[in-house]
Amino acid sequence: MVFDQKAAEISDKRLETVLGRYIFSRQKELILDLVAPRTGERMLGVDCGTGNYLKLFREKGCTVTGSDFSAEMLKVARNKLGDSAELILCKSDDLPFSDNEFDIVTLITSLELSCNPQKSLAEAIRICRGRVFVGFLNNYSLVGTRQRLKELFGFPLTSNIRFFSHDEIKSMLAGLIGSPYISSGSVIYFPSIFYDFLSELDELFPLRKNPFGAFAGLIFPVKYTYRTLQSPIMESYKLKAEAQRTATEAIRGMLKDVNK
Repeated sequence: MVFDQKAAEISDKRLETVLGRYIFSRQKELILDLVAPRTGERMLGVDCGTGNYLKLFREKGCTVTGSDFSAEMLKVARNKLGDSAELILCKSDDLPFSDNEFDIVTLITSLELSCNPQKSLAEAIRICRGRVFVGFLNNYSLVGTRQRLKELFGFPLTSNIRFFSHDEIKSMLAGLIGSPYISSGSVIYFPSIFYDFLSELDELFPLRKNPFGAFAGLIFPVKYTYRTLQSPIMESYKLKAEAQRTATEAIRGMLKDVNK
């Protein structure tokens, strides 16, 4: 609990600084550019933290839901969002939602903390009927050390988190749904000292198709569908055997109620 409180405080205090607000604005620009949310879409933010990313989608007219493994994070998110968001306490690799429930599912700096990143991705795909966005700290960025990345993006310096590359994320996806069409981009290309006087340099780099920023994002469409209690129905992609085993039936909650 103490760690959760500390992590929540660091996450939000980052936005109280000029640098923190600038980095978040760049993340926001990339996320909205790639995801292009539309009014009325249902959106889930996996490991939503204190709710800052949920607010981006709510402001675009989406119906937002957030999940997180930290009750302390969700408490802060509730204070920000009030009753405008449904917030669920759960882990990213075991999401208590129905198949095909959301138009948009985001995992923003979520896989870094997951015990099983590929299963977390599989769960996100299972519950999505539209597109999945993955935002991650880029292992091959120009910023520098992993400690610098943690500091820039509000992680406690002592936290044990995993860093990814574009190829690693794509490799995990290939094990789940083959090779979907992926759009990608990144932001934040310099160590923090540059942003005190040369922040406009970052904006000279294109958002898309640039793999060298510290915060990277990729988005892909989900083209297949699960039907509960039936064999999965594939539309465009064929799930491999391993991926099928990770998918949880949507009616599990209903069955639990029946068996009580």
